[in-house]
Amino acid sequence: MKSPFRSLYLKIFIWFWLAMIIINGAFFVAFLLTRPTPTRRSWREVAQVGPNAQKAAETFEQSGAGGLSTALQGIEKSSGVSATFYDQSGRELSGRSVPTGASELIARVDETNDMEFNFAGPGTLVARPVVSSRGQRYTYVAHIPRPPFQPIQQTLAIRLLIILVIGGIFCYWLARYLTTPLFKLRTTTNQLAEGDLGARVTPQLVKRRDEVGDLGRDFNTMAERLESMVKAQQRLLGDISHELRSPLARLGVALGLARQRSGVEATGALDRIERESDNLNEMISQLLTLTRLESGTDSRKRSQVDLDALVREVSDDADFEARSLNRSVQVVASDKCSINGVEDLLRSAVENVVRNAVRFTPEGTAVEVALRKQNGSRDNFAVISVRDRGNGVPAESLDKIFRPFYRTEDARDRQSGGGTGLGLAITERAVRMHGGTVHAANSPDGGLAVELRFHLPSSN
Repeated sequence: MKSPFRSLYLKIFIWFWLAMIIINGAFFVAFLLTRPTPTRRSWREVAQVGPNAQKAAETFEQSGAGGLSTALQGIEKSSGVSATFYDQSGRELSGRSVPTGASELIARVDETNDMEFNFAGPGTLVARPVVSSRGQRYTYVAHIPRPPFQPIQQTLAIRLLIILVIGGIFCYWLARYLTTPLFKLRTTTNQLAEGDLGARVTPQLVKRRDEVGDLGRDFNTMAERLESMVKAQQRLLGDISHELRSPLARLGVALGLARQRSGVEATGALDRIERESDNLNEMISQLLTLTRLESGTDSRKRSQVDLDALVREVSDDADFEARSLNRSVQVVASDKCSINGVEDLLRSAVENVVRNAVRFTPEGTAVEVALRKQNGSRDNFAVISVRDRGNGVPAESLDKIFRPFYRTEDARDRQSGGGTGLGLAITERAVRMHGGTVHAANSPDGGLAVELRFHLPSSN
C-alpha cells in the first residue's frame, strides 16, 4: 500500500500549512525585535503619575510652592518627565510655565474626574486628579517626551518587510520544489516531440516517490514503447524496400526479353509495365532514403554547399522538364549564401518541392523559386520559397502534407495524378537534419507556397 506521505497533494498541504506557521512566527518574532524601547518606558512613566501626583499634593500642603517646585524638579531630573501642579481653579501652583493644551486637559479631568491623555504635539500630556489628605482637590499634569503610542508607520513597515522577505523566500523555494521537475518533464517531452526518440526523464525525477515520480516513470515507459514501435516500423520499411529490389531487377530483365520476343501489338502494354516498374523503383529508392533519414543512419559527409548554385541548377533541370508540359520554372530571386550540409540531401529536398509544384501548377503558368537572405536581430537565415499557381491545399491538411504517403482528397490530387507521397516527407526530414524548418501556406491570390528555412553562419 502506498504511503500517504508520498502523495504530492499531502506535501502541498503540509508545506502551505508550515508556511502559515512560519509566517505567523516570523511576525511575532519581528514584533518582539522591532518593538521600540521608548514605548515600554513611557508606559512605566504613566504608571508613576499617580504616586507622583499624590507626593506633589502632600509636598505643596506641607512646604508650599517652593517645596513643590523642588519636588517637581527632582521628578524631572530622575525620570525626564516635566510636571506641573494646579488647584481647583486651574492655577499653576509651582511657578512653572503651563504647557500647551494643559488647560483643555484639566477641564476634561474636572468633567470626568479620571485620568486624561493628550497625544498631540511632540510629547504626551497626562492629567490626573488627586485629593490630598486634607481633602483638597488638585490636578497633576505630566509631560512625557515619548508618548506611549508612538507613530507606527516606520515600525510597521519594517515588520511587514521582514514578513514579506521571509514569506517570499519560503514561497519561492516551495514553488521551485514543486515546478522544477515539471519543467524538466516538459523539456523532455519537447525533445521527444521533435523526433529525439531516446529522450528520457532524468533519474533524479524517476526516483521520486510521489505523483511526479510516477509520471516520470510512465513517461519513460511510453517513450521506450514508442521508440521500439518506430524503429520496428523503420526496419520493416527498410527490409521490404531491400527485398523488393531483387524482384524488380528480375522484372526488368523479363521485360527486356518480352520486348525481343513480342510483336508490335504488345509494345503499348510493355511500355506501361516499364513505366510502373520505374515508378515502383523510384518509390523504393525514396523509401530507403526516408528510412535512413528517420533512423539517423545516413552517414554522408558534410561540406560547404553553395545554395545559390544549387537552387539555380535544380530550377534549370525542373524547367527543362516542365516545358514539355507547357509549364515553366522561374528563379525570381537568388542571394549568395552557403551552409554546411550534405549536398545530395539538400538537392533532393529542394528538388522534391520544385517538382511537386510543377506537377500541380496549371498549364501556361510558372513556378516561382526564390532564395533570400534574412538578417534577424540575433540569427541570419537562408529562406528558399517555392510557389505554384494551383488550387492550394485545404487548411486542415497544411501540416500533414509532409507525412509519408499522405495525399489530400481534393482536385489537386485528382488533377495531377499525385505522386508517391514520399517527396515532401523526405524534404521535411532532410531540412530538419540540417537544423532547418519547412512551412507550407496557401497564397492569398492562389497556389501553394512552401518555405525552407536554414540557419546561416555569422560569416554569411
